[in-house]
Amino acid sequence: MRWLPLTVPGIPGQEQWPVAVLGEGPPLLLLHGFDSSLLEFRRLAPLLAQDHQLWIPDLCGFGFGPRPPGLAYGPPLVIAQLQALLAAMPPGPVGLIGASMGGAVAVVLARELQQQQPGRFSRLLLLAPAGLTGQPLPLPPLLDKLGVAFLALPAVRRGLCRQAFADPSSSVGAAEEQIASLQLHTPGWAAALARFARSGGFAGVGAPLPNLPIQVLWGSNDRILRGPQRRAAQQLLGAPGEELQACGHLPHLDQAALVAQRWRQP
Repeated sequence: MRWLPLTVPGIPGQEQWPVAVLGEGPPLLLLHGFDSSLLEFRRLAPLLAQDHQLWIPDLCGFGFGPRPPGLAYGPPLVIAQLQALLAAMPPGPVGLIGASMGGAVAVVLARELQQQQPGRFSRLLLLAPAGLTGQPLPLPPLLDKLGVAFLALPAVRRGLCRQAFADPSSSVGAAEEQIASLQLHTPGWAAALARFARSGGFAGVGAPLPNLPIQVLWGSNDRILRGPQRRAAQQLLGAPGEELQACGHLPHLDQAALVAQRWRQP
């Protein structure tokens, strides 16, 4: 874990941003999902670090990163932070993996960088991507805070954690539940998440797709991404992708070895 000093447009001054950097080889950027953290890749990272240099940040407003008060937390700040991070990474092509909301973030980032830095990304792997289609639904003031308060309830956190796995009875214990809630103790978590909800988040951001090789993995037992959302994303992508058996909304946790294999042998 490193704390990288980054100057991000839209955020006054310079902040220290948490980024896990491990392994040696071609650089690979991994992006986590909504209300999550870099710890989401705890099972996949050791497998890919054998022959890649992994860069795993906490996205702006999430995880354990800084949350200066009063900022307009939302997609523009997330993309600005990642562009600042890319400037600190080694030059040359970078692989890109995005999970759930991180899949939508990856698509937006790759599309914008193609105009500014052609060839910066080599290819893209999306893991149960969310937010490629649909319409943003900004939550108005008060409702955003109520939504965040609901997400903070211990029973809700436990339920969402279990719902993300294909077989929670064998995959989820006290450690998994703790990891899913650690970021709630970070100063500013509730205020930043409420502002992100007020922005509408990443929704309907998939078109046009970046001109890159794109591979998609879905979980056969995904109980978070609804069928219509998945079918709409598949239509946008122009391909059904691969469905992984015994896998929920988090292929990188339920089937980490298979995800690593697919990255190496698409």
